[in-house]
Amino acid sequence: MSQPVPPPGNPYSDGAGQPPVGQNPYAQNPGGQAPSGGNPFAQGVPQQPGQNPFGAYPPAPAPRRNNIGLGLVAAVVAALVTAGIYGAILGGTETEIGWAAIGVGFAVGFAAGKVGGGNPVLPVVSAVLSLGAVYLGQLVGIAVYASKEFGVSFTDLFFNEFGMLTEAWAEGKDAMTFLFLALGAVAAFSAAKKASA
Repeated sequence: MSQPVPPPGNPYSDGAGQPPVGQNPYAQNPGGQAPSGGNPFAQGVPQQPGQNPFGAYPPAPAPRRNNIGLGLVAAVVAALVTAGIYGAILGGTETEIGWAAIGVGFAVGFAAGKVGGGNPVLPVVSAVLSLGAVYLGQLVGIAVYASKEFGVSFTDLFFNEFGMLTEAWAEGKDAMTFLFLALGAVAAFSAAKKASA
């Protein structure tokens, strides 16, 4: 009796009726084209470990941040916001708090470094802006305290009697006042360096 001849295109063409070992009979043919009616998504080459299964290019690197203008804007906004918060804390507690001054400096430096990138000017500018923010926060604290003591509106006192607030600050300053200014500046400088890395 004779053996039947397999039809053309039969994946079991080795004559034994079994698919070749380790191969998918429905995958691409050796010519690299998918068989008609077969799976167009099958691949003839096995996937290697560590390869991207979708064959896409590796992700593009993140864009390098080095925008000094945006960094300065972010630092100024952070300085104004944290000065208000610092002043509210000082006026509410009626005492200077070192960690709050450090927090002001950290926020200013972090904002500048994160948004502006690794420009070497930003840590220095952050330190200067932090000095201004801590000073402004101390003036806000004096205004909050005085508005509670004398029953005057904070906005009237702060915007109409700013000269009086600076005189009150000059009379009340001591070594701790300058220490808090320095702590804020150091915190801003180091935070800007670390955030840009």
